[in-house]
Amino acid sequence: MQNAMRNDSPEDPVTDPVTGFTYPEPWIRKASGRDDLALARNGLAVLTSSGTILRRGFTTGTTAAACCKAAILSLVRPVESVDVTVPCGLTVTVPVAGSGGQAECRKYAGDYPTDATAGLLFVARCTVRPDGMELIPGVGIGRFVRDTPRHQTGEPAISMPARDCIFTAMEEGLRETGLDGAQIMLAIPDGARVGAATLNPKVGIEGGISILGTTGLVEPWDDHLSASVAERVGHADRVVLSTGRIGLRYARLLFPDHEAILAGAKLAEALSAADGEVVLCGLPGLILRFLDPGILDGTGCMTVEELSGRPGFERKMEGAFHTAKERYPGLRIVVIDRKGVIMGDSG
Repeated sequence: MQNAMRNDSPEDPVTDPVTGFTYPEPWIRKASGRDDLALARNGLAVLTSSGTILRRGFTTGTTAAACCKAAILSLVRPVESVDVTVPCGLTVTVPVAGSGGQAECRKYAGDYPTDATAGLLFVARCTVRPDGMELIPGVGIGRFVRDTPRHQTGEPAISMPARDCIFTAMEEGLRETGLDGAQIMLAIPDGARVGAATLNPKVGIEGGISILGTTGLVEPWDDHLSASVAERVGHADRVVLSTGRIGLRYARLLFPDHEAILAGAKLAEALSAADGEVVLCGLPGLILRFLDPGILDGTGCMTVEELSGRPGFERKMEGAFHTAKERYPGLRIVVIDRKGVIMGDSG
């Protein structure tokens, strides 16, 4: 549960602090009550067009951060929960059990039933050191087995936003305990088994799961939410769709006069609902695979990101743009990198 819940009436405006979307009044009137609306207002849940509330979960990065912070705090007192500031700026309270320098935390997936890491146990052990912080990724955390555009062989599969979240949580733990330094051994006992069943082996990660989290929250998905995305698209005169948080952020900057909507993996449904100017903006992975499912065929690459660093990528991208124009004549596609630099624009 997030801190500082408000007790506003159901009629008050409700804006999602994660996406910036202000929910329409008819959606708010259909919601069951103040508690549900408080969850939506505080970013812990998503309100759908039917009035249904779908709870967001915590990413592996948030779970790891909570576990590491609790391990530090448990050196001076038993711990049952910790506050974690997640990458999107919200502060969330995560249940965790810690005592004697060891903490355990299970990943909460919210209303995302197909989350492969739901309920996965994280274990952190803390050792005091004279100064500074050290994180040792242990059993169950995947490692890259080949070089990629952003990672070298042997590196742990921990994204930068997740790493920053973990170290921020550790810093908070040190301040609260008054300690000068700590070494954390972080492990996921069942991570190797779960990781093998994800896409990790296909992108060159073996031995466990990835520690990720662009916002720190897991987005829920079901038929109601798909309908809500479609309804938002259908009511917008000028819309820019994105597949992820990075794309959504830059989409808002590049197209400030458009309504920016996170469609995730629901691009087909969102495009079908569109009735006006539509821009698709985001990282190349999901977008180009959606436009051309066979874009990697014959390239020897496992991911679009890997392909983007090879000769001939622009030709492949232009081919995907051409295919998309035939299927969606009114669609403009803007592909960006992680720094927001435009890699391709179908115009």
